[in-house]
Amino acid sequence: MAHTGSSEALALDYSTAPSYALASTGRAAVLAAPPHVKATTPLNRSVIALVGLAFEARIASGPGVIVICRNSERTIAASIDQAVRQGCRGIISFGVAGGLAPHLRPGNWVVASSIVDAQDSRPTDSAWSQKILAMIPDAEHKPIAGVDYAVATTEAKRRMHVETGAATVDMESHLVARLASKHGLSFTAVRVVIDPAHRAIPDAALAGMRPDGGTSITAVIRELIAGPSQLSGLLRLAYDGYAARRALLRIRRLLGPDFGQLGLSEA
Repeated sequence: MAHTGSSEALALDYSTAPSYALASTGRAAVLAAPPHVKATTPLNRSVIALVGLAFEARIASGPGVIVICRNSERTIAASIDQAVRQGCRGIISFGVAGGLAPHLRPGNWVVASSIVDAQDSRPTDSAWSQKILAMIPDAEHKPIAGVDYAVATTEAKRRMHVETGAATVDMESHLVARLASKHGLSFTAVRVVIDPAHRAIPDAALAGMRPDGGTSITAVIRELIAGPSQLSGLLRLAYDGYAARRALLRIRRLLGPDFGQLGLSEA
């Protein structure tokens, strides 16, 4: 859906991870750890995680991590400015993504070798990306595309893959690359495929996408009433979403509290 650049705006939120308090910075949400969680990571080793959906924010959160939910580039920039002033030196794009490479299936993992942003391509931090690859079995090391719009049709996915060589697409990674360049931060991206390249995204799923990263069940139902034939595609997407979420939870556990960045900033 919208945040994967394709199918993140699922009608169902499968997250069961702890829901931490959201502290607002403008309209971008920064996820703060609850008072009973003791931060074990020094501020100068904290990591910013940029996500698109509420369930991704809950999975990404933890001690030493400042989670920012995508809203607008302006409000994200304000949140990043605040995080950098607090001592953050790295930023990661984390969450689900639309598949562009034909062989990728729901639940497959991609660590970005570079971020494709329109006509530009920015390499990710090599040491950080390589460390993540060593921590995640079977992950692929490929370019990831970032876009400002939903890539929902099979033809659009095919064309983007041919034109950019990117393996996946989402709506946060290009913002991470831009902001990292502006602030001198190390950056990388880890994304789990939710919708494969050969599967289009139903309009009902896109209609349910809310600006705050949640879903509007009312909008989904309204769209289904107008086009009942979308139901099978929506159910397929929900099934794929379950597989993607499980993979995302596993990755988060494997990467540890700092997304694998500990020790790299001093190198």
